[in-house]
Amino acid sequence: MQPFRRRAFAHAALLLLCMSASATDKPDFLPPWNPPPTGGVHFSAPPVDAIADLHGDVVDPQLTVFFAGNQFMVVHDLLEAFRAAHPEYRRIFVETLPPGILARQIETGSLVMGNLRIALQPDVYTAGKGAIAERQRQHGWFAETFDYARNPLAILVARGNPKHIRGLADLARPDVRVSMPNPAWEGIARQIQASYRKAGGEALDKAVMQTKVADGSTFLTHIHHRQSPLRVLQGESDAAPVWSTEAYFQQQILRHPVETVAIPAQQNSVATYTAARMKEAPHPEAARDFLAFMRGPQAQAIYRKYGFQPVH
Repeated sequence: MQPFRRRAFAHAALLLLCMSASATDKPDFLPPWNPPPTGGVHFSAPPVDAIADLHGDVVDPQLTVFFAGNQFMVVHDLLEAFRAAHPEYRRIFVETLPPGILARQIETGSLVMGNLRIALQPDVYTAGKGAIAERQRQHGWFAETFDYARNPLAILVARGNPKHIRGLADLARPDVRVSMPNPAWEGIARQIQASYRKAGGEALDKAVMQTKVADGSTFLTHIHHRQSPLRVLQGESDAAPVWSTEAYFQQQILRHPVETVAIPAQQNSVATYTAARMKEAPHPEAARDFLAFMRGPQAQAIYRKYGFQPVH
């Protein structure tokens, strides 16, 4: 091999090695962020083949729960504790998609995700208190309901707060890229918009939700509880209004390089979460057992572990 060709080959090899090391060193923040089930062949290839918001046994489940998606971080511990208390229920299926999507799944009878069609109906459905009341008025779906947790808002930013976000009013700045839940299916969007109006009137709400959406500096999410933290972690958004538990989970549980900007109480909005047993529950006894467990101290302690507030 001629000296020039040898040098060129060595240079190319060194460049390839550096590129490989750089790719390896880049942090991987991709979901699902929950521990996977045990057993079987484990295969996922994010972002193409990775399912984060479908949990457990989709074939012949003994209990099916549709959780408001922002509670995804609780699911693993909650189901482990429920199975320990009720060993008769081994096959449990849970969805943690946006509550509006879950409601449409109930209405249409199925969910289509990529090439997968799921025709399961829930035994238990959870959402914000107002959404549960509205769906009961519209459809009369529920046999019983109860409130089980509360959650205020916060602003998630990258560690060090490089854009110096101090509050909601800063989200109107042209230089701040915002990740915002889509009001079409995310109940949190209405809560955040109410806080915008408290912090800066209709002008702030219009700036973030109309002007900045039009110019592309506000991104409307499809799965807020997954997309907003990921966009901040990957540097695609500078700030994301989220439930405080989502910021707490990323910062305290996962130790990801983010931090929280608090929203003052007078500008904040607090959600109350409600669990509902479906009148047409495919497994009515399991639904009753799960709701009784959710009312108990063990489930409440798990919610507190992840930063949720008690109802009373």
